Amino acid sequence: MIRIFLSVFVILALLSGCSDKKNEQNKIPEQEARPLTFASDDAFLDFIQKTHINYMWDGAEKTSGLAPERIHIDGNYPQNDADVITTGGSGFGIAGLIVGIERGFIPRDKGVERLHKIADYLAKADRFYGIWSHWMCGPTGKVKPFGTKDNGGDLVESAFLMQGLLIVREYFKNGNENEKELATKIDKLWREMNWTWYLNGEDALYWHWSPEYEWEMNFPLEGYNECLITYILAASSPTHTIPASAFHKGWARGGGIKSDKIAYGLPLILKHNGAEDYGGPLFWAHYSYIGLSPKGLKDQYANYWEVNKNQALINYHYCVQNPKGFKGYGENCWGLTASYTIDGYTAHMPMKNDKGVITPTAALSSFPYTPEQSMQALKHFYNDLGDKLWGKYGFYDAFSIHDNWYPQRYLAIDQLTIAPMIENYRTGLLWKLFMSAPEIHEGLKKLGFDYQP
Repeated sequence: MIRIFLSVFVILALLSGCSDKKNEQNKIPEQEARPLTFASDDAFLDFIQKTHINYMWDGAEKTSGLAPERIHIDGNYPQNDADVITTGGSGFGIAGLIVGIERGFIPRDKGVERLHKIADYLAKADRFYGIWSHWMCGPTGKVKPFGTKDNGGDLVESAFLMQGLLIVREYFKNGNENEKELATKIDKLWREMNWTWYLNGEDALYWHWSPEYEWEMNFPLEGYNECLITYILAASSPTHTIPASAFHKGWARGGGIKSDKIAYGLPLILKHNGAEDYGGPLFWAHYSYIGLSPKGLKDQYANYWEVNKNQALINYHYCVQNPKGFKGYGENCWGLTASYTIDGYTAHMPMKNDKGVITPTAALSSFPYTPEQSMQALKHFYNDLGDKLWGKYGFYDAFSIHDNWYPQRYLAIDQLTIAPMIENYRTGLLWKLFMSAPEIHEGLKKLGFDYQP
C-alpha cells in the first residue's frame, strides 16, 4: 500500500493548524539573488546545496529547530499550519546540516548548538512507544494529526528522522565533549524506539499506532516503496529489534516482491506497489537512501543500486518520450515524484499518474544514479526557468509549463533531499557515515544483505 496516495486528500483537508493565529515566522522575501555564472560545476553544486540546506537552517521552526512542513512565499497557509513541523522531512534536513557543516556553510559550533536543540526537543516531544508522529506542533511538541486516525506514532516518518540522527551521531561521536554529549543524546533516542511494538503481534511492521484508534489504520509495510529503511533500522535496533522473518514475510512478501517487468529496456527488478509497469514516484529512490547506501548493497531479492538507477532512468526516458504530450517535457526537463500539483498534492509517476507537473527534486535528488541527466535538468531549471522557479530556499516545489503553473511554495520532504543526495553523488559522505554505524552492520547481516562498498 502506498501511503502517499492516502495523503492526497489528507494533507489538504486538515481542519486547523497548531494555533488559532496565523504564524508569520516563515514569511520570506519574494525573490533571492540568483547568480548567473559560476567558476565551475563544483562551485555551482556548492551554491545549490547551500541554498537548499537553508530551508533547514534559516527557515527552521524557531522552537524546535526542525523543518516546517511547508513554506509559502506569500505567508498564506490555508490550513493555518505554518508552525507544523514534519518528522521525516526533518530527518532529511538533519542530514543536510551535516553536509553544511562538512562543507563550511555552517560553523561547526553553531551546527552542534542547533543539533543539541533538536535532540532536546525530540526527547520532550510526544512519542508513542518511542516513535514520533508524522506532524508535530512546533511550539509545543504535541502531535498534530495527519488524519483523523493518524494521531499517534508514524513508524516510517520516524525511521527517516532516525536515519538522519544516526548520521549525526556517527559524525560527532569522536569529537569534543560537547559533540560526544550530542551523540549520547541521539543514542538514547535511538534506543528508546520500540520497533517490536509496531509488529502488532504479527510478522510484519505496521506503519501507524494511535493511543485512541490503536491499529485501525492497518497498514503493514510491504515492498517495494520508500520504506526499506524502516526494516533496516528495526532489525538493527540494539534494544527493540525485530526478527528477520518480518522482513522476508512482510516487506518481501514471502519472495513475491520480485518483478520481471521491463521498461525502456531496463528491468524494474522489484514490484513497485501500485506502479508495476514503469515504477513509482522517484522519492522511492531517495528517502531510504539518504544514509543507507545502495552502492554494493544486495540481498536475495535485488541489487539496490540497479533498482534505484533503473527507476531513475525509466523516469527520465518516460519524460523524454512524453507519451501524453505535455509541453516542456524533454531531456532537460524531467522528474516525476510526490509534490504539489495544480489541484492539490499527489504522487506523480510515469504513465499511471502523470499530470504534466515536473518536480525539481526528482531529477536533482537522483544525481547519484543519473549524474549527466540530472546536471542537464539542473542547468535548465536554473538558467532557463530560474526566473519562475528560484527563491530563497532554492527551487520551488513543482511547476507545469503545460499549464503555465509556477506556485511559489516549498515542501520539506522535497526540498531537503536535494543537498544530501547531491552530497552522496559528490563524496558519499552520508552513506559512509550511516553505514559505519555498528548496529547497521549487524542489522543488514541479520536480514541477509551483502554490503560491499
